[in-house]
Amino acid sequence: MKYLIIIPAFLVALYSLIGWKRIFTRYRMYISKSYWKDYNLIEFFAWLAKAIIIVPGLILGIEIWYMHFLTLLTSSLLIWASMKKDLPTLILFNSIWICISLIIIIRNIF
Repeated sequence: MKYLIIIPAFLVALYSLIGWKRIFTRYRMYISKSYWKDYNLIEFFAWLAKAIIIVPGLILGIEIWYMHFLTLLTSSLLIWASMKKDLPTLILFNSIWICISLIIIIRNIF
């Protein structure tokens, strides 16, 4: 129950600080056909794949280890996408995620 109060309150405060209009202008980009370039599509599916692993782990304590094959692929693709967008932080983050995925895959296969 506390999550249903704290999470929305935090997001309301954050969005208010940044500006609701600025936030929702970015959200509206999702419905623009021009937004869905190759690298943005890859980025969307990469974050979705990571959420499929992280959310069940955090909330239910369930590890869906075989999904790391998907995050291995999407993280590799995100490094390519990061080169298009000039985002060195995502290159580093996804290199770390590749290491995590490989460790979990190796742990479960061997």
